[in-house]
Amino acid sequence: MILDSHAHLWRKERTPQPWIDGASMAPIDRDFWLDDLHEAQREAGIDGTILVQSANSASETIDLLALAADPGVRGVVGWIDLTADVASQLERVRQAPGGDHLVGIRHLAHQDPDDHWLRRTDVGTGLEALAEAGLVFDLVVRPDQLADAAAVVAEHPAVAFVLDHLGKPPIAGGDLADWAAGLRGVASSPNVHTKLSGLVIEADWSSWSIDELREPVELALEVFGPSRLMFGSDWPLTQVTGGLASWTDAAHHLTSGLSQSERDDIFGRTAAAVYNPLSAPRKD
Repeated sequence: MILDSHAHLWRKERTPQPWIDGASMAPIDRDFWLDDLHEAQREAGIDGTILVQSANSASETIDLLALAADPGVRGVVGWIDLTADVASQLERVRQAPGGDHLVGIRHLAHQDPDDHWLRRTDVGTGLEALAEAGLVFDLVVRPDQLADAAAVVAEHPAVAFVLDHLGKPPIAGGDLADWAAGLRGVASSPNVHTKLSGLVIEADWSSWSIDELREPVELALEVFGPSRLMFGSDWPLTQVTGGLASWTDAAHHLTSGLSQSERDDIFGRTAAAVYNPLSAPRKD
């Protein structure tokens, strides 16, 4: 079983994606919905998916949860305002169709005007409320925000965190030293897992190679270990870098030296455990 811990769906009229611009992004400058995802996953041999928000939007979260009746959708990482009343927002979301499939919350901290949004006191209060609700918090940050992320995960040991995209290593730039130090800091807290996802987006889209992905993957395996690492596609962004199957093949190659049990962790068990219980395969 391959469980994809990180895929997006959007209808641009309802959930605008203002970051999509330029000819290089033309392959993703359109709507992507379940049929598109199913087709890509069949080609890549993927069995199920955690859908992840792509905008800080309550309405998008409701739209994604409404898709949870599909047996391939194993959970939804949505959005609420962590600086407001978390409990009342979660009550409304969970009452919506598919609301019991909410498994986590994410805020686009890497795009927030406040570079230190994670360190806000009201955000910290919101994170603790997520822990009380049994929800994961997905961290999406730039390398320069990894120090804040490391501090936050250490300050909130009761919160289950997942670091998206290995903290976005600047592969195309070639200098990984600062990113590596930041990743080590985040990994030092046991309450955080990370996603083997989004790496090809950080490389040259048209000429990336497995070799240039090796260093960040090997560091992630060293500091997190396979049991704290989970595969994610970041689809449909993979459409600008060669496709979902191409990235999935690369991820298999980069982990081919591990034991079968360790690969099982990365390609399904870790995500199923972290986003438990709805990430388990359903029989309906």
